[in-house]
Amino acid sequence: MCPRATARGKGGGSRSASRDRDGVKRMSGDGGDVACAVNDLTRRGFPEDFRAVDGRLQVIGTGERFRPEDLVILEYHRFEGISDPDDMAIVYGIESATGARGTVVDAFGVYSDPALSAVLRNVPIRQRA
Repeated sequence: MCPRATARGKGGGSRSASRDRDGVKRMSGDGGDVACAVNDLTRRGFPEDFRAVDGRLQVIGTGERFRPEDLVILEYHRFEGISDPDDMAIVYGIESATGARGTVVDAFGVYSDPALSAVLRNVPIRQRA
């Protein structure tokens, strides 16, 4: 079971949750929490895995591809490595215009995937009321 937002993650760092101005849930914690975030999103209805292919996001299981304008980021979780910069990652919960929902994980900073970053740069973040 994954630790709660106030629990200590591996490496001794803490994990905290907040909402950005747009209301999107953002979490910070150790890199060990990335798997927990993916598992939590999967459990909450984001069962697919996406990857960047030719300027689009592709559902790994079905091969279905989506342009950035056909996608929306419903939430994201940013993990900042307390003791190791290699632990910095962002987990995105994404929905397509056809209703496909899934996750994609990227590092941030110098380790980010340029192809994935190029796609996600054009995917809107859902505004919460």
